[in-house]
Amino acid sequence: MAMNQATLGPAVALFRSLGDPTRLAIVAQLAGQEQRVVDLTRTLGLAQSTVSAHLSCLADCGLVAARPVGRSSLYRLIQPALLDLLSEAEQLLEATGYAVDLCPNYGGSSNQDERPEDQPIIRPEPDRRGEDDRRASRLRPPVTA
Repeated sequence: MAMNQATLGPAVALFRSLGDPTRLAIVAQLAGQEQRVVDLTRTLGLAQSTVSAHLSCLADCGLVAARPVGRSSLYRLIQPALLDLLSEAEQLLEATGYAVDLCPNYGGSSNQDERPEDQPIIRPEPDRRGEDDRRASRLRPPVTA
């Protein structure tokens, strides 16, 4: 696969869209099942506006889509290749011994020694849609273009 400056733009945009910790956490949650904004806010502990903004970005990138259900929307991953990409990323991280974490430009604050060896970096949370949430009925679904 030959890449030059002209063809790198879309690849750079794709990896930037996945490079944000919040968007990657949302993708991880959606890898397990469809979810509403309220489900994601509860699971990730983020504001509704934050989750909606990141979902909008992921939708603009063609990675997620929403379908209306009543007064809310269920979001899902629409590119099966994204799960393959994340799985390959896991394998690459393991093969390099998570060396990128030590990179002075892009390294994170996580420590390889603190992560159990059998725990994947990207793992969806359990389904919690059945839990009572009085705020859910007051939230409007995010507007998608």
